[in-house]
Amino acid sequence: MLWEISAATGAVVNQLRLLTITNYEKKSLFLASAHNPMITKSFPYALFCLLFAVSVAAQNADSLLTTLESAQGDKKVKTLNELFRFYISSDPVKALGYTREALNVATEINDEKGMAASYNNLGVAYRNQGALDKALEYYITSLKIYTKLDNKEGIATTKNNIANIYSIKKDYGQAMKYLEESYALLSQMGDKFRIIGSMNNLGNLYSDIQLYEKAHKYYSEAYQLSEANGLKYGDPLSNLGNIFFRQNNYPKAIDYYLKALAIEKENNNRLGMLNIMTNLGIAYAKSKQPAQAAQYLAEAERLSSELQAYTALPTIYKASADNFANQGRWKEAYQMQVKYDEAREKIYGEESSRNIAQMEMVMDFQEKEKELEILKREDEIKTLELRNSRLFIILVILGVLVALALINLFYLDRKKKLVTP
Repeated sequence: MLWEISAATGAVVNQLRLLTITNYEKKSLFLASAHNPMITKSFPYALFCLLFAVSVAAQNADSLLTTLESAQGDKKVKTLNELFRFYISSDPVKALGYTREALNVATEINDEKGMAASYNNLGVAYRNQGALDKALEYYITSLKIYTKLDNKEGIATTKNNIANIYSIKKDYGQAMKYLEESYALLSQMGDKFRIIGSMNNLGNLYSDIQLYEKAHKYYSEAYQLSEANGLKYGDPLSNLGNIFFRQNNYPKAIDYYLKALAIEKENNNRLGMLNIMTNLGIAYAKSKQPAQAAQYLAEAERLSSELQAYTALPTIYKASADNFANQGRWKEAYQMQVKYDEAREKIYGEESSRNIAQMEMVMDFQEKEKELEILKREDEIKTLELRNSRLFIILVILGVLVALALINLFYLDRKKKLVTP
């Protein structure tokens, strides 16, 4: 998932979690996102219909693909959405293909739960590409279906993700409304997995409005609850590091970031790793440790390119420029500043900054979707041609059998006439 990166100098990224949805089973998996100046937050998860990062590791891609080969109906929809959840942090384009196929299958068989889950996951995919309006559109569609079905898990999941969008847009009133409604539903259901993510999200929201004591409380409770339930969840640690960063306590911030990074590596959450590596680079630069800063920022830049998380680049380049400037390496600092300006301009543009970025990213995703649709149609055409070929062969065989029957009747009739005196 991509960050919505703030253009502020030395921005650390806050980690957001989006909840994705597999269909019927829902656990939470968090995605990184940054929207706050000075910090890359781990915002509450995007609720995928919610599989926790731990669960993701439990079922690998091979077993899911094996299941997919024979899966039919709603089981196929669920498996496709689980594949989306598996790949969303490592290969967003592939993940998009799976949830788009899930939506197509769910629509064909009128699987409303599967449709709602797929729309939610499409929202997660587009939100991670910075296409916030498109993501919100998908979330709202998902919420309408879940509300119709009175599916409280789905309602809570989707409201969490809608709150995510409003928080990035800095509409904190709407964000708090949806997030509190989501948290209330999750608490009623006693879903500890999602409650952890919701606490993390509430912490992010309070951090955004600079109520750091409340933010610290929610982050700490989220981490303690995850520990008590044996869950490996790095976002609260990363966000606690962000609070210490804001207080200029860089050694403490680095300590929390390193703990969070170890968890994300174990979970193979590459987007989470990108988020935390960026923060580590900034924190090391602020604490006048240029070698460590350069190491983490270079790794973050590499991951950003691999994951096509281009909205992370302005923060990385700005931090790199600051790191070079701290060393008196003015030429390199200037070069990085130029790269920062170019990356920021490309992503944010001028007055219509985010809209331009969103349009480009949406267009890119829509092209991928069109390619998938074309492939699907070609497959349908081949299937139809095969059916037509089989039908033709059957008709030919039937025609031959009818002809033989008529010839046989003709000869029998003729034989009778010859025998009759």
